Amino acid sequence: MTAKSAFSPEEWKVVLEGPPSAGMIVVTAARGGMIRESIAMSKAYLEARAQHGESELLDEIVAAKPKADHTRYHSAAELRDNGLQHLRDAVALLEAKATTEELDDYRRFVLALASKVAAAHKEEGQDVSPAEAEAIQEITAALGTSDS
Repeated sequence: MTAKSAFSPEEWKVVLEGPPSAGMIVVTAARGGMIRESIAMSKAYLEARAQHGESELLDEIVAAKPKADHTRYHSAAELRDNGLQHLRDAVALLEAKATTEELDDYRRFVLALASKVAAAHKEEGQDVSPAEAEAIQEITAALGTSDS
């Protein structure tokens, strides 16, 4: 089992930034529902905490308060590009330091969070808007997973 102690403080920050970055990418993909979507992000963390004990690494990640500094970006595109890079960087760190199962758990958590955020607010008459679906595909690619 990999723990927070396996990472430097800078590396740990990168790992922690991944999930809220994915959430913010989805939040900013389509207009509207920001409050509901932010609540959905918090609920994803709470649900992951309820599964405590399955992965020490994921337990430590979801125990940290999610921080998404969307104020440092000047546009949704800049937030998306930086967020996707955060995810790629986090995956690279986890590939180097965590087990395959822990990396898979991280990927599943990030995708579940992104999906929960997307479904939190109906847009364009759909549970998940085309822009949100595209954002989830980009997140999936950044995580190095496939849609299937």
